[in-house]
Amino acid sequence: MPFDLLRRFIFLKMRVLKFGGTSVGSVENIKKMLAVVADAQKKHGRVIVVFSAMSGVTNKLLEAADLASQSNENYKSIIKDIETKHYDVINALIEAKNQSKAMGSVKLFINELEEILQGVFLLRELSDRTKDLVVSFGERLSTYIISEVVLQEQADVNFVDARNLIKTDNSFTNAKVSIKTTEENIKEYFAKNTSLQLVTGFIASNSKNETTTLGRGGSDYTAAIIGGALENCEEIEIWTDVDGMLTADPRVVKKAFSLPNISYIEAMELSHFGAKVIYPPTLQPAFAKNIPISIKNTFNPTHPGTLITNVSAASNYTIKGITSISDVALVSIQGSGMMGETGFSGRMFTALAKHKINIILITQASSEYSITFAVTPTDARRAKAILQDEFENDFKSGKLDPVKIDNEVSIIAIIGENMKQTPGISAKLFKALGTNGINVIAIAQGSSEYNLSVVIGKNDLSKALNALHEGFFSSDLHTLNVFVVGLGLIGNTLLKQIAAQKEYLATKKSMDINIVGIANSKKMLFKADGIDINNWINELENKGEVSNLDTFFEGMRKLNLPNSIFIDNTSNKDIVKYYEPTLNASISVVTPNKVANSGPYEYYLKLNTTAAKRNVQFLYETNVGAGLPIIGTLKDLLNSGDQIIRIEAVLSGTLSFIFNSYKAGTSFHDIVKDAKAKGYTEPDPRDDLNGMDVARKILILARDSGFALEPSDVEVENILPQNCCDAKTVDEFFVELNKSNDHFEKRRAAAEAEGKVLRFIATLENGKASVSLKAVDGSHPFYSMQGSDNIISFTTERYKDRPLVVKGPGAGAEVTAAGVFADIIKVGSILK
Repeated sequence: MPFDLLRRFIFLKMRVLKFGGTSVGSVENIKKMLAVVADAQKKHGRVIVVFSAMSGVTNKLLEAADLASQSNENYKSIIKDIETKHYDVINALIEAKNQSKAMGSVKLFINELEEILQGVFLLRELSDRTKDLVVSFGERLSTYIISEVVLQEQADVNFVDARNLIKTDNSFTNAKVSIKTTEENIKEYFAKNTSLQLVTGFIASNSKNETTTLGRGGSDYTAAIIGGALENCEEIEIWTDVDGMLTADPRVVKKAFSLPNISYIEAMELSHFGAKVIYPPTLQPAFAKNIPISIKNTFNPTHPGTLITNVSAASNYTIKGITSISDVALVSIQGSGMMGETGFSGRMFTALAKHKINIILITQASSEYSITFAVTPTDARRAKAILQDEFENDFKSGKLDPVKIDNEVSIIAIIGENMKQTPGISAKLFKALGTNGINVIAIAQGSSEYNLSVVIGKNDLSKALNALHEGFFSSDLHTLNVFVVGLGLIGNTLLKQIAAQKEYLATKKSMDINIVGIANSKKMLFKADGIDINNWINELENKGEVSNLDTFFEGMRKLNLPNSIFIDNTSNKDIVKYYEPTLNASISVVTPNKVANSGPYEYYLKLNTTAAKRNVQFLYETNVGAGLPIIGTLKDLLNSGDQIIRIEAVLSGTLSFIFNSYKAGTSFHDIVKDAKAKGYTEPDPRDDLNGMDVARKILILARDSGFALEPSDVEVENILPQNCCDAKTVDEFFVELNKSNDHFEKRRAAAEAEGKVLRFIATLENGKASVSLKAVDGSHPFYSMQGSDNIISFTTERYKDRPLVVKGPGAGAEVTAAGVFADIIKVGSILK
């Protein structure tokens, strides 16, 4: 090369731009792409542009070739579709006077393609060599047409067939580049041609000038090869349809965001483990020559995208991204024959490599008893056969167990240079997965500590990606996905409270409560991205389907969202049977419904055991005292090592109101009727006066105190005379109650004579629970109660002389909903 030409070549800085299939996939997209190229020319002067085939064309070419190899003439219609697709671009973007030339050239391309496929059709044979030649037409057609479009605006434009520059070996479909020859070709060509050069991506040729292709991500590789060969290349730009490399797949993780800067190593790790924006071979030439690579969005060109350099930029996060491979197979081999057997691993991997089985991940037990590795599902059966053949004698003798294959798994990886020597990364990963019930099947981490990979069930992939993203990029809101059954007074009030606190929770707690499912007795609605909490009534009415508990709970499990909570605001006996499978699905349960905890002890125990086993929460603070912190206080006392001596409590707001109002000169009948009129009682007041609701509450406290009591173990005093119990209707009951005023007056007067008042008290002492009407004097904490308050007194080893007393409103939609709300926040705080 002449010295003056070489000098000009070296000092003329330039950039290589590559556009993917979507960027040239339609007329509108090509217009946007051309605007990007024009802008690059203004900013940087000299540019070289590499193009992929139009989106979908490569797949169509492969489909046509496959059909032709089966002597199926339908391949002709596919070729016709490809021809039409390219003609449409010519008609839209090339002036009429220039169209005949472009269409004639495209027709020549199509004729050549048809001749090749006719040969495949006749021979019924499709070799990799022919396949590479067939798919090359995608890049050749797109790049040629774009060159003709650009020629209308710029006279100095060249269409470059990369097969004349990039030379490879004979490994068709994934050829290895002959670097020295290729770089010499590129340097010589671009030194002589400094105008706008439009280059076919993906394709190359061998020493015999036979067409080869560069494999997955080949067009990116073409750009990197050209940039790497040119010493004056200041940057390689990969233009695609996303805003750079993102923290996670945005189709799965809605909160994913683009990374402004990452290192070559981080990009390599991300691309190897499933990030589709860029591919590992692309980085190698740039890595070797220390050329920055930027990933940008053709459809959002003002976005800065991602810059990849040799240095990992400073970041507020410990990792740079989360990526995954959704479809893998896990192959496991184990047995005593492996333990201490020198060279076993070498034999195994040599045998697999010999048959070109690519291993994605490897993990081995320290006992040397088992080795597990991941491969593509298509390689799994072959891998099993290879192992069975290689270790045939060991299998026959029983030294090795049969090879196991699990096809329903995925790999998920966290990646970043900041992970190195940063404590707690693994703990954070396993906490995020564990709190969402995601089982880790296998683990792998390299000594470089840039990548920590785990194998999980395929069904949990979306849930895991979202849970990990929230765990590691927690500056965003921590989202709780909430399902609500029961939209009556308590449920409606709860949703209003959540809506009112939404801004506070976001700013002060970094928490967002996302209502994703609601149901009442008539309709139900699911919406994974969130139901409008201020318009849920209309959404349920207009978009909801007929309510069905089986369908609701199945839908809740199928959504499989991270940080999920189920809220039961009902007193429905049929719903509680769903609690256990819900907890087993790693969904926390919050409920004011007392049925589950006051039924058979075995079920109470099973629910709490399941919650602990699945690392989720089963919270029911409102079971006993609505919004009062009774259960939480009890558990705090026990967890801190205190011992319960006695619990006394007034646990019914209705009975509290009745006996707080019952004084000399009043009628018991009139007070009960007044309580019913105020809405304090059940429709039939006997459901309050029989003490069974209070019995259920003290039973729950007894169980939470560690006593295995059944409902029948609670002694309940029936304060009503038999005639009142036997009344057939509520009206008849009040008639009989009026007749029985003397019955209650005698008890009130006797208590008053001793300076006492009547209180309906639940008691737990010495492992025995009872509910009865008692007379208490002025020294008792329950003496001066007023209104409908609840009160509970804990006498413990620490609070022996002066009991710990909790007092306040124990009923009402506002306080009950507030108690449920508090439990939701508690679950959210635990999950963070």
